[in-house]
Amino acid sequence: MKRQNFFVGYLFIGIGVFFLLKQLKIPIFTDFYSWPTLLIIIGLALLIYSYRLKEYQSLFSGTLILGLGLHFHGMAHYDFWINHWAMYTLIIGIAFIIRSLKTKKGFLLGSAFIIISSIIIFSIRLPAWFDWVYYLLSYIEAYWPIALIILGVYFLVRKK
Repeated sequence: MKRQNFFVGYLFIGIGVFFLLKQLKIPIFTDFYSWPTLLIIIGLALLIYSYRLKEYQSLFSGTLILGLGLHFHGMAHYDFWINHWAMYTLIIGIAFIIRSLKTKKGFLLGSAFIIISSIIIFSIRLPAWFDWVYYLLSYIEAYWPIALIILGVYFLVRKK
């Protein structure tokens, strides 16, 4: 139970600093008075907790929540920020890579996510003989929630 108190402590410190800065209305921090900042704080608290107590399985969720917070903050405040669905798979890939640095699990899966996301994000127009990629991507964009449902059911019914 004591180990969980560390995470709660880091979380309370981060949220306290967030609301204190909001009350003080310091001009340099006005862009951070939003809900994505709370995601960033939760992600940072999970990362600090993971490194401090050497519970590296939480690195994935901490990196994922931090990445989502940064992405939502970037979309809201910066015109140059990429607003594409492949950014989510890129964040997942980065989370796998960060976790694999300490646990040695998930490096290939994270690399695959990053490579696929990078190709999708940065491919403006592929040659004509790659048109099948656009058809495949249109189906993925339309039906990806079904894949999430199937994956969720798999995790619920699989045997350990």
